[in-house]
Amino acid sequence: MNSQNIVRRSATNALTPAPHVRDHQMEVAKLIDVTTCIGCKACQVACNEWNDLRGEIEENVGVYDNPRDLSPDSWTLMRFTEHEDEETGVFEWLIRKDGCMHCEDPGCLKACPVPGAIVQYANGVVDFQSDLCVGCGYCVAGCPFDVPRISKKDNKAYKCTLCSDRLAVGQAPACAKTCPTGAISFGSKEEMKDLAASRVAELKERGFEDAGLYDPQGVGGTHVMYVLQHADDPERYAGLPKEPKISAVVEGWKDVLKPAAAVVGAVAVGAMAAHFIGVGPNTTEEGPHPGGGAPEGIRRKEAAKASTADEDNQTEPGSQA
Repeated sequence: MNSQNIVRRSATNALTPAPHVRDHQMEVAKLIDVTTCIGCKACQVACNEWNDLRGEIEENVGVYDNPRDLSPDSWTLMRFTEHEDEETGVFEWLIRKDGCMHCEDPGCLKACPVPGAIVQYANGVVDFQSDLCVGCGYCVAGCPFDVPRISKKDNKAYKCTLCSDRLAVGQAPACAKTCPTGAISFGSKEEMKDLAASRVAELKERGFEDAGLYDPQGVGGTHVMYVLQHADDPERYAGLPKEPKISAVVEGWKDVLKPAAAVVGAVAVGAMAAHFIGVGPNTTEEGPHPGGGAPEGIRRKEAAKASTADEDNQTEPGSQA
């Protein structure tokens, strides 16, 4: 993405360009209809191939989740859940594509202490700038969806980029391009919300009264949305949070601790400057002895200590040796 499309940067309030840039930039979104997903994992393969990711070989432990979790080398993951309704006894096989949600109000960006290490583009995509990342892990703590992962190889944070490089040249994300059932759609957020409304209406006609769109407002909405047949209970889809929001700790860091740290730093620098101007640099009273060795003052103190020690070791007059 062109740097001129960046509207937010981590650890800074600067906007480049001004906020009104969004008046001329289409906000995009990816819509995932879990009711038409068959769990084929074509999206996983497409993501790995496009981003040249090679995950570690894992042991088969009897579940369909493979790999078992997101990682620095696995940015998207199919999660499978066997759910039985306690009231009706109906058994369901629920599948969800997991990855970065690209929040409109991203907790990772707010938590990051490094200027520009995390950016948000005018189209809504949240992206990591790995060359600036220091691997502190604050983005992991700040994400209400537990998505970013820190690599042990280079100590950098990684996650889905929503194929920002493809978007920059007018292409859809690799996962959306590959999906064989049309479960993943991509376009403007307005178009995706309209598409979601039509699919939700179809689900309700089929008897899923609680069907709805997952676009949580606790994070300002997301640029990855789900159509759920049980939108009233998103947690049954492998722990998708019902009301995700940025933690108070992250908000405190952004609104209180960051400014306070800046003030303390400024005061410290000011105090040092005032001392230098008013008193001058810290110097010793005596410089090095011309003949080498310790300064004269230090040598006099050492000689006095030696003399005192000699006097203490002498026997008093009249005492028996």
